[in-house]
Amino acid sequence: QMNPQVLPSILLLISAAHAFHYMDLAQYVDSHQDEYVEMLRDWVAIESDSSNVQKRPELHRMMETVAQKLRLMGGTVQLVDIGEQELPDGQTLELPKVVTAQFGNVSSKHTVCIYGHVDVQPAKLEDGWATDPYNLTEINGNLYGRGASDNKAPVLAWIHAVEAYQALSMDLPVNVKFVIEGMEETGSNGLDAMIMAQRDTFFSEVDYIIISDCGWLSRRPALTYGTRGNCYFFAEVEGPEQDLHSGVYGGTVIEPMTDLIGILDTLISPSGKILIPGIREAVAPLSDEEWKMYQDIQFDMDNYKNKIGVNQLMYSNKVDLLAHMWRYPTVSIHGIEGAFSDPGSKTVIPAKVTAKFSIRQVPDMDPAMVKKQVTDYLHSVFAKRRSPNKLKVTMVIGAKPWLADTHHPLYEAGKAAIKRVFNTDPDLIREGGTIPIARTFQDVTGKSIIMMPIGGFDDGLHSQNEKMSRYNYIEGTKLFIAYLNEVSQIKRTSV
Repeated sequence: QMNPQVLPSILLLISAAHAFHYMDLAQYVDSHQDEYVEMLRDWVAIESDSSNVQKRPELHRMMETVAQKLRLMGGTVQLVDIGEQELPDGQTLELPKVVTAQFGNVSSKHTVCIYGHVDVQPAKLEDGWATDPYNLTEINGNLYGRGASDNKAPVLAWIHAVEAYQALSMDLPVNVKFVIEGMEETGSNGLDAMIMAQRDTFFSEVDYIIISDCGWLSRRPALTYGTRGNCYFFAEVEGPEQDLHSGVYGGTVIEPMTDLIGILDTLISPSGKILIPGIREAVAPLSDEEWKMYQDIQFDMDNYKNKIGVNQLMYSNKVDLLAHMWRYPTVSIHGIEGAFSDPGSKTVIPAKVTAKFSIRQVPDMDPAMVKKQVTDYLHSVFAKRRSPNKLKVTMVIGAKPWLADTHHPLYEAGKAAIKRVFNTDPDLIREGGTIPIARTFQDVTGKSIIMMPIGGFDDGLHSQNEKMSRYNYIEGTKLFIAYLNEVSQIKRTSV
């Protein structure tokens, strides 16, 4: 017969064994932050620009560096071959391999899969950088370098989070898998096929997918629950067989450029209203709950104006602005191919011009329907011009939007982790841009997804002087540590 007085102390020992020693883990992170910065410096030094085929060896070296780091931590690591890329000149080039890794395989635990990328946008000192973009430079607590925020520091923060548990001989609260790619900045070539191919193997045991490839909206931490999709169009107007001299032929021919400008002007009104029939009608209505969420978000409109260098915005109140940034579609005209755009003057009538424009997608729009609506509308507008020129409309990208349920246990776990680390509630935000991989993961694997950013609102992604603050990098690592523990508490019934 066991002494009844012994039982409470045994139960205490059992619960202590399962207790979450956050302070010990946080202290470990603080004491190793200089090492973390040095590792980010090593990664930023690799010029893993996926758009520059000349730098493809650097990209391969980057993927091998990631794989080696995960191997040294004891992960089950694979470099997955995703095939070749066809270049415009017909040549083929090997795509960088996708790194997959697994830590832990305990069937009673949840399994999370962390997605990230380690390729970067182009960067040159002469583009206007204050420091060498590939030499991580710390100034006033900010770590400047190409790829620092997008997406090398967040990937490393997840790696450091796993490493901290290992270093303190603590069991990971969940099984952790990684999918790290090297072609995100140029469209994630080959990744969709790889996810499809591994749906019933690598992804079969995964419960949740975590993406940390976005940023906060303000100084308050955020969780991202939606992104807009994108439909990208080419509208080509072709007329004479060759370019013509405007002095010799001007006034005698119907000019393709005039036709093109005329039909582009019918896409959107000066106040931002989309004029294509059926587009606005497809948009999910703004609910009272959503309006209230936008109202509570920390967002400084004057700061936003100053940051982008304008003195007037399309909307004058916060809720309207955020709604049109995140949950309403918009038309953007990006450029005209074939038009004269060099410095100086040239009196030419271009024979063929192609407009590039896109329409951001939101629930409940469908890219296939948008393609038909835009094509039919432009042809009907063009027909009214009675022009002998030929119009051709093509959609070259059709990426769907992604939206998550902010009441899902994944988001409740995120709120709890942010509360523990930052002692505040997060902003729940959406992204105006497109992260197609989220929708791919959702459609192919059927798993629940959360976007958990650690990048700052002023990190300058894709721009000159991109940076990640030391604070966000280190506290972000603690957030990921806390989040793994919170996810482990999710009950199986709510998966």
